[in-house]
Amino acid sequence: MNRFITLILLMLLFSIARGQKTVTNKLEDLSIAVKNGAYPNLEGLIINKDDKKIYENYFHGFSKDSLHDTRSAFKSVAGILIGIAIDRGFIKSADEKVYSYFPEYRPYGNWDALKDSMTIENLLEMKSGFDCEEWDGTKDCEDDMQTKQDWIKFCLDLPLKNKPGTRWDYTSINAVLLGGIIAHASHMTVSDFADLYLFKPLGITNYRWTKDSMGHETTAGSFYISTRDLNKIGQLVLADGVFKGKIIVSKKWIKVMTEKRHKIEDFSNVGISKNSTAIPQPTYYSYTWYNEEVKTESFNYNIVFASGNGGQYIMVVRELGLVVSFNGNSYNSSKSKLPFDIMIKYILPSFEQK
Repeated sequence: MNRFITLILLMLLFSIARGQKTVTNKLEDLSIAVKNGAYPNLEGLIINKDDKKIYENYFHGFSKDSLHDTRSAFKSVAGILIGIAIDRGFIKSADEKVYSYFPEYRPYGNWDALKDSMTIENLLEMKSGFDCEEWDGTKDCEDDMQTKQDWIKFCLDLPLKNKPGTRWDYTSINAVLLGGIIAHASHMTVSDFADLYLFKPLGITNYRWTKDSMGHETTAGSFYISTRDLNKIGQLVLADGVFKGKIIVSKKWIKVMTEKRHKIEDFSNVGISKNSTAIPQPTYYSYTWYNEEVKTESFNYNIVFASGNGGQYIMVVRELGLVVSFNGNSYNSSKSKLPFDIMIKYILPSFEQK
């Protein structure tokens, strides 16, 4: 009997060691691939599984302390901040009307009575109705906004193209107004609110905001943070709003914020990545977060993720307990989707459930 137990234990230890070797080999292969130029625009990559760091590497002169422009991935952080504001009673619900938070800007330019119906949810879902559209590049209102002194006023004064809540049009304007609502509701700057209720609890202290001439911090992008700290945001989402035993944002909000809401027609991040083994699936938009299934002949996992131009990603794979953060500089290029290729070739197979 003792020999039998010993044999079983040896087999178990061999299996564990073999599994660890497989993970190590795959990730070593990834490091070699980057070194050999397969992913020339990758700057930082961190993998956490079950709250433990498995892999951390930086490339092309970047380090753990380097700050990266999160671009639109920061919109997903704005979504978390809205949830915190609702949890703490600063905002009653996502059904609150947008323009009720900005009485000091009356009278508004380009007024349309339909603006009275615009809700915070409309901003979160990219269904505000503003005459802006960045997704296909037809009307990027953010470029014009950056030439103005008061970004909040500029956003509020934009004309409508559609009735709020009826059409999905991606625009940074929506996320900028989310920041304005947080500031007005809490009577704090967005940076002070984020520092008090999100960043300090997560141990995030090194970052940089971008502001307009009036001091309004943008919550649409141009926020600089390290890859390590970006990963903490993903860990918070994976843990349903809890970080190191402390509730930062409610589980209810995390669920609502990340559930599939709008199918983005004819669009797949995996498809654009040109990975040859995956079967492209549609991308869905949530409340500032995305969902997309990564499907191959051997595995199928849903990824909840934040996404920013250039290859800035926070990817959460709940089924595997994974949080993967990327930073890169493939701006305005299909190469910004290569992190999905990395996930499919190297990361997901390393942790695939048999």
